[in-house]
Amino acid sequence: MSVTATAPPALPAELEALMRQLKMPYARALAPELIATARAQRWEPTEIIKALFVEEVTGRSRSMLATRRRAAGFPTGKTFDTWDESASSIPAPTQQALRTLEWIGRKENVVVCGPSGTGKTFFLEALGQQVVEAGMRVAWFRLEDLGALVRAHRADDSVGRVVARILRSDLIVIDDIGLLEVGADAAEGLYRLVDAAYEKRSIAISSNLHPAGFDELMPKTLATATVDRLLHHAHVCQTSGDSIRLTQALAGKGVTKMS
Repeated sequence: MSVTATAPPALPAELEALMRQLKMPYARALAPELIATARAQRWEPTEIIKALFVEEVTGRSRSMLATRRRAAGFPTGKTFDTWDESASSIPAPTQQALRTLEWIGRKENVVVCGPSGTGKTFFLEALGQQVVEAGMRVAWFRLEDLGALVRAHRADDSVGRVVARILRSDLIVIDDIGLLEVGADAAEGLYRLVDAAYEKRSIAISSNLHPAGFDELMPKTLATATVDRLLHHAHVCQTSGDSIRLTQALAGKGVTKMS
């Protein structure tokens, strides 16, 4: 014989209205079941209040984390859960020091440079995810994204306001510098962002070139000014070795076998 679970009684209308007015959706959703459990188990009133507040705080934290993740614009969603520290050519002590995130509090920068496929973007995205989980905000860009912003806002002279909005984030990531030719708009955008963030916000970049070689990508005067500000307070990590992606592909680990 099957037993059908009885739904807990609905909240009194006055109590539900108050919880709506106080904007407590997570506690309100839990309240009917919680009150029924509390009544059956004879909880103390303080236990009920505490459980409702814990549910509301936990629910809001989940919601804000999801919002910060969406706003960051991460490319793939990779985290340190799938990162193999031993497979990276970045020294383990350096990885561990960066993962403390203390450098963000000091408004320092991170530069990860090296050949394609050596884990630069993966490492920066995992760092960015950790920053978001710590309650801070991240903004993720490719260099061409900065060029598009400059072009879109040059006509009404609002580039400065756009840069100021970007700097509301605690960490700004610029990914994959050196893969494509840098246009004038992108070079300007990179300089404007680095200059505005100098000693105010942390910037992390991944690049196929060491920043000392940026004058191969953009006008020398602009490159010098950009690199001067970028590297003044920066941790530079150089990756090396073969492409991890290519190695996995050659070993047949890049795809799932078809049945």
